[in-house]
Amino acid sequence: MLVDSSPVPRAEAAPAPPTRRAARALGLLLSVVMLVLAALASIAVGAKALSPDQVWHGLFHDTGTYGDVVVDERLWRTVLGLLAGAALGLAGSVLQALTRNPLADPGLLGINAGASAAVVTAITYFGVTSLTGYVWFAFLGAAAVGALVWFLGGSRGATPVRLALAGTAISAALYGYLQAVMIIDDSALGRMRFWTVGSLASATHSTVTQVLPFLAAGTLLALALARPLNAVEMGDDTARALGANLDRTRALAMLAATVLCGAATAACGPIMFVGLMVPHAVRSLTGPDLRWILPYAAVLSPVLLLGADVVGRIVARPAELQVGIVTAILGGPVFILLVRRRRTAQL
Repeated sequence: MLVDSSPVPRAEAAPAPPTRRAARALGLLLSVVMLVLAALASIAVGAKALSPDQVWHGLFHDTGTYGDVVVDERLWRTVLGLLAGAALGLAGSVLQALTRNPLADPGLLGINAGASAAVVTAITYFGVTSLTGYVWFAFLGAAAVGALVWFLGGSRGATPVRLALAGTAISAALYGYLQAVMIIDDSALGRMRFWTVGSLASATHSTVTQVLPFLAAGTLLALALARPLNAVEMGDDTARALGANLDRTRALAMLAATVLCGAATAACGPIMFVGLMVPHAVRSLTGPDLRWILPYAAVLSPVLLLGADVVGRIVARPAELQVGIVTAILGGPVFILLVRRRRTAQL
């Protein structure tokens, strides 16, 4: 008797038991509580020490000194941190699922570098001064680098190693370009420092309102791709057997990551490790299901970003340390610890 020993395609992940779903829901609720606490800390703590009464007065009753500090310098900075953190976490989660590589993120794949290089070019050579112009240049740079990395990585036959190598090479070249522009144009050094380090300090009401539509569109697209990306993570053959449209899913996933990363970089510059660490850590809590990974990453990534921003305001008083520097300092050791504690997926 002949027995068909060919592997049976796995269907979409079976529904989790009620107890596990309840645990995931409770964890997400606790994550939201952490996010609220991080936001309150971001509003209450800064380079200028204020008492809780002064913060409350400045937030709700005062248009003078306290109001200037709390509302103009902290409130919109906190809102931008919430939006940018969620965008980076979602972009990292989407790229990790797309490449089946837990070490993928917008920074490692060169998308951050492409966006920041395009913005710096716009500032230095085209005289662009408005955030609206920054956003479009950032989108163009992020999209161009994302397409180039995908092409060099092998397109449909891409492997995590090839994508990582292509992204690293392109990032190195683009950051070399940024350094060259700094040397050539001394007057542009101060303007470009924002983009090469990453900061939330320049956040304003205008900044938030202009990037919000792009971040909202990218967020909705990323969340809508949870089911198709679950199939893609199982491998191309299995995804096709399950009826997934690989080309469309890949294109939409790259579009979502590009929109999210481009808008976040346009608003606050390239910030590393947020889109890498949080989705990687979340997988150990939720499992591989993107329907849970994406909401968790959207909530916990701003917690990390706002926490790093608060640390940067405290350690260098009365000056501030940019959040991009803090995430890089904290991110390296924490990520090494995560890798050592849990076996990373094979590349």
